[in-house]
Amino acid sequence: MSIWSRISAALAALATGEPLSEVFGRLRTPPERSVAFTIAVIGLGAKMAKADGHVSRGEVAAFRRVFTIPEGEEENAARVFNLARQDVAGFDSYARKIAQMFAGDCDVLTDVLEGLFQIATADNTYSEAEDAFLQEVATIFGVGERCFRVLRNRFVPGCFCDPYDVLGVECDAPLDKVRAAWKQAVRDSHPDRLMARGVPAEAVRLAEERLVHINRAWAEISAREAA
Repeated sequence: MSIWSRISAALAALATGEPLSEVFGRLRTPPERSVAFTIAVIGLGAKMAKADGHVSRGEVAAFRRVFTIPEGEEENAARVFNLARQDVAGFDSYARKIAQMFAGDCDVLTDVLEGLFQIATADNTYSEAEDAFLQEVATIFGVGERCFRVLRNRFVPGCFCDPYDVLGVECDAPLDKVRAAWKQAVRDSHPDRLMARGVPAEAVRLAEERLVHINRAWAEISAREAA
C-alpha cells in the first residue's frame, strides 16, 4: 500500500468520527510516522488555506512543492487534502495534537513548519493572515523566534536571509565555529536524517532546498572572512 493510500485510510477514520488522538496514536512509530508527518502538513496546510480567506485551484500544485505525488496517486492525494479540509477541528487544536505526537522532537516539528512555509509561498505571495497563522503554529510547536525568522526570510519574497541566522551562530563567531555549525547543519539536513525523523521520501525536496540555503550561507560567510 502506498503512503497516499495509507494516509487516505487514516483520514477516512477521522471522517467517520474517530478521535484525532487515537488516529495519531497509531502513527507514532516508524514506518507510520511518515504518514503522521504528511497528515500534519496537509491538515495544517488545508486550514491555512481557510485562514487566508480563499482556497485556490492551485492547492494540489502547492503541495507538489513539498511532496512528490507519483502518477496514479493524484486521486488519493486529492482525497487526503479534501478530508483534511473537512475536519471541523480548529487549527490550534490540530497543531497541539501534532505537537503532542512529536513531543520532544523539535526537529520534526520544524520540518512540518518548513513544509507549511513552502505551501504558503507557493504562489509567490505571503499574506498577513498566513503569517499570523504560522507564528501561532510555531508558538504551539515550541519553535524558537530565530528558527521562525530564518524560515520566513528563506521563503518570503523580498526578505533578507542572514547567513549567520541560517547556521545558528552569532555574527561575531570565529570561523572554525561557523564551519563546525555548517557541517552539522549539512549532516542534520541529509535526506536520510530527515526520513529517520519521519519525513517521507516523497518530501525529500525539503532537504534538498534546505541544503542549498545552508551551503549558500557558509559560502557567503567564508567569502567575507577571506576578503
